[in-house]
Amino acid sequence: MPEAPAMIRALLLALAWLLAMPDPAPAQSPREAARAAELDRLFAALQAAEDSGGAQILETRIRSLWAQAVSPAAALLLRRGQRNLQAEEVAEALEDFDAALVLEPEAAEAWLMRAQANARQGDRIAAARDLQAALRLEPRHFGALLQLSGLQEEAGDFRGALRSLDAVLALHPKLAGGPERRRELLRRAEGDAL
Repeated sequence: MPEAPAMIRALLLALAWLLAMPDPAPAQSPREAARAAELDRLFAALQAAEDSGGAQILETRIRSLWAQAVSPAAALLLRRGQRNLQAEEVAEALEDFDAALVLEPEAAEAWLMRAQANARQGDRIAAARDLQAALRLEPRHFGALLQLSGLQEEAGDFRGALRSLDAVLALHPKLAGGPERRRELLRRAEGDAL
């Protein structure tokens, strides 16, 4: 059986390949179409934001739209899961996120939260699979890309982590701490190449 870092690298490579594949677009309701148009507008504004304060406001609105995409029951489960995760009750958080995903399998935010719980539990492979699902549903999910960068860095794939962070910064150029993290990853990636 291959070592865990090699398995993680292979899974992350497969994730990158799957993200490059186009998905057929399912039909949208008028509400979903309006939400998608609002997200497009917010992402364009986020890329053009002149300062971190304005970017933070746009990020908050984008996250709010993602959160509103789930039913009230799923939202309740996600909030409870977040509380459990903050209280270090990881097994309970995973149960909440699993239940939310049964109700809302198309909710990228739910997949991201479960990825965070899996990563906290030390299961990077399951976390990477959940991030793959989140990014398949919302390729611009900068939170999922940022977590993917962290997983890649933990696995020693500094070049992959840098690519994922560059994807985050292309979407969210004024991300707090982004340029500093990029410099550190670039230093580690170049040092790794030496």
